[in-house]
Amino acid sequence: MEGMDMSKLLQQVGAMQQQMEEAQAQLAKETVEATAGGGMVTVTANGAGEIKAIKIDPKAIDPDDPEFLEDAVLAAVNEALRSAQSLAQSRLGGMMGGLGDLGSLGLPGL
Repeated sequence: MEGMDMSKLLQQVGAMQQQMEEAQAQLAKETVEATAGGGMVTVTANGAGEIKAIKIDPKAIDPDDPEFLEDAVLAAVNEALRSAQSLAQSRLGGMMGGLGDLGSLGLPGL
C-alpha cells in the first residue's frame, strides 16, 4: 500500500457507500409486477424485494379448488421477487463491480 493516499481511498469508499444508499432508496420506490393463473393473481413488489400488493380476481376464489389459488399466489410472488432482484442487480451491479477493485488493494473485508 506504499504510495497510496489513505484519506483519498476512504473518501472514495464513503462516496460509493452514499451512492449505494441513494440507489437502494430509489429501488424501494420502483415497482415490478407479476401475474399467474392466467392473470387472476397479480403481485406487486418494490426493488427492495418487499411485496407491496396482491390482487386476486374473485373468479380465482373457488372453495372446491383452493390449491389453484395457493399455487397462483405462490407463483406470482416468486416471479415478482425474481423481477425485483433482477431490477436491483441491474441498478446496483455497476456499483458493486467497483468494490472488487478495493479487494485487490489487500484491504480485509472489502
